[in-house]
Amino acid sequence: MFNTLVYSFHFLFTPIFSLFLFFLHNLSDSQQTLSESDEQQQNHQLQLFHELCFPSVCGSAPLNKLGTKIVGGEDAAAGSWPWMASLQHNREHFCGGSLINNQWVLTAAHCFPSTSTSNLIVYLGGDALQIPNPNAVSLTVSQIINHPNYNGSTSNNDISLLRLSSPVKFTDYIRPVCLAANDSVFEAGTTCWVSGWGTVAVNNPLPSPQRLQEVSVPIVSNSQCDAAYSGIRKITNNMMCAGLDEGGKDSCQGDSGGPLVSKNVSKWVQAGVVSFGKGCALPKYPGVYTRVSQYQSWINSHITNNQPGFVTFEGDGSVSGAGPLVSFPVHLLLSIFSLFVLSYKA
Repeated sequence: MFNTLVYSFHFLFTPIFSLFLFFLHNLSDSQQTLSESDEQQQNHQLQLFHELCFPSVCGSAPLNKLGTKIVGGEDAAAGSWPWMASLQHNREHFCGGSLINNQWVLTAAHCFPSTSTSNLIVYLGGDALQIPNPNAVSLTVSQIINHPNYNGSTSNNDISLLRLSSPVKFTDYIRPVCLAANDSVFEAGTTCWVSGWGTVAVNNPLPSPQRLQEVSVPIVSNSQCDAAYSGIRKITNNMMCAGLDEGGKDSCQGDSGGPLVSKNVSKWVQAGVVSFGKGCALPKYPGVYTRVSQYQSWINSHITNNQPGFVTFEGDGSVSGAGPLVSFPVHLLLSIFSLFVLSYKA
């Protein structure tokens, strides 16, 4: 009986064990001459092992079919963006947000000039705001944490955390998004998606039944964006930009606080938080977003339990991204290795 159990264990995990040995071999070789490129390659290998053996719940959207109002967008299919949150005051939508674990939502600080939680609701799992939805839930908020260095005049550090009054249960329609880790790189041209229930043009509200809108926009370099906004607002390292040079596609009023995401192999990673822009979808003026990767330490300092999933994004504009790089302790890998060896010898 015990031998059968060991055999079954060995049979099920042989592929993973072989993969581990491959990684371990490369790891030992790289210790001799560990240049910066070698270290990056080693991290990629460890991350691949981690992704195969320990998949994370963040960033998965099983109902996302990637259709192409936000401005220039289209209706999003139900469940396409399961982390999407509608922030509502007295049941009226005013800003977007993103679910980052089972009890926290990421949004923009400029959505909350006051940190009072009275009559504040976070709506999750829904697509049309004016149609009852059995997949949706509405939760109250127990705490609003604006970034202490948020500056309304410059829009720098335009980021905020909302703590839900109770944890939410994950479904196909309600799931957290992964967050860009502090060494992420979103190169110019990288394809991103932004979603929200904001206006479809300046002073043109989203028509009934107010279905969630989605639109694809490419990353614009900070240097190009800073030149575009010269004399209007400084584009800092805490910001990033996305949009078309000819305009026509953008986030708009009411989309503030919502997520800008890109797909990193199999996971969706939030790159930015909708912050500001000149008008909506104007030529030469891309939308400006808070750069999430700059705030990993700040976010984790407030979420000490069940921390969000941070992954390193390395988009080059031709693909949605390279493999995510989440640190995985080598000593833990060695412990797994020892478990396999002991089980096999028994």
